[in-house]
Amino acid sequence: MKICLYSPYVPKHFGGGEKYFFDVATILAQDHKVTVALPREIKPTEILEKVARYEDFFHRSLEKISFLPTPLHDGSVIEKLRWTRKFDCCIAVTDGSMFLSAAKKNILHIQVPYTHPQNGLGNRFKLRNWKIKNANSAFTKGIVERAWKTKIQFVHYPAIDQACFQAVDKKEKIILSVGRFFRQLHSKRQDILVQAFAQLLHQEPELMKGWKLVFIGSVEDQSFLTEVQQYAKSLPVEFYTRINRQELLTWYRRASLYWHAAGFEVNQDEHPEQVEHFGISTAEAMASGCIPVVVGKGGQVEVLGEQLQALEWQTIDDCCRITSNLLKQPGDWPAWQTAIKNQAAQFSESRFSQTLYEMIGK
Repeated sequence: MKICLYSPYVPKHFGGGEKYFFDVATILAQDHKVTVALPREIKPTEILEKVARYEDFFHRSLEKISFLPTPLHDGSVIEKLRWTRKFDCCIAVTDGSMFLSAAKKNILHIQVPYTHPQNGLGNRFKLRNWKIKNANSAFTKGIVERAWKTKIQFVHYPAIDQACFQAVDKKEKIILSVGRFFRQLHSKRQDILVQAFAQLLHQEPELMKGWKLVFIGSVEDQSFLTEVQQYAKSLPVEFYTRINRQELLTWYRRASLYWHAAGFEVNQDEHPEQVEHFGISTAEAMASGCIPVVVGKGGQVEVLGEQLQALEWQTIDDCCRITSNLLKQPGDWPAWQTAIKNQAAQFSESRFSQTLYEMIGK
């Protein structure tokens, strides 16, 4: 099959959504001819640079995938129809907008719980053009089905790399948090985590002796990063804003706890787009044996599952209490780690591939 992949976020972004995108691309490229659609103004040297950076970021080869400038980002309706009609399948990530595709099969991936309706004849026609729709979580699926008045056939959870499940001999006194630095939408709220860490250091100085908080994530808002770094000044907090996939996996294996604050103080009924839509970094940390202590909203609830609800928090005091209790009871850690690894297994690469091929029908 000839398959086209499009995302309005590629080649600008480097996060969980892009990992999903390139997981789909690399799996399909094993048996099919895969083309990634890029903005048509991009230069050949820029393509080489971006591909190299994605390969380094995700620690995988993209050599079987073609990267081409196309009209899908800003072309006319006719241009997009002409360009897509050569493909057997078109898979697109939506940012809330859609285009008409003339591919034989069209699959739409929805990774944000959009609440704006898709009214109007033009929007309804475009929506019907995408016969197969999937979402990155049951949370996203439910919100979008109600808002768009459409059926989403699949929940396609992001995949955890098999390397995350490797056995770990010894954990260190590290609390890890992974996520891009930005303010908009589902901000990871690293500022709140610094406040929680400072509070723990003040309340439990002996218990917290030797512990450090480590942030890993690319920078989309330099002013926000600078602000968080100012909060963390003089605290045992480290920042890594440009590391590759192998280095990230090493941090997962070293860390004992995993913190995540996306959705903090957000009313998810009013603003579902501001909570975590899924949260692949939490799932990856769990697979590596990190005990998650995360805001219990949005897709994070699905990542943890029913058995791990005791690790969810809503306030800074909750976060500190749960973390403190865990540190005071290290004898319970093996049981926690068994439970979290079992939960993470449902997001395996094999299940990801199975759902993907079910959607494309091959």
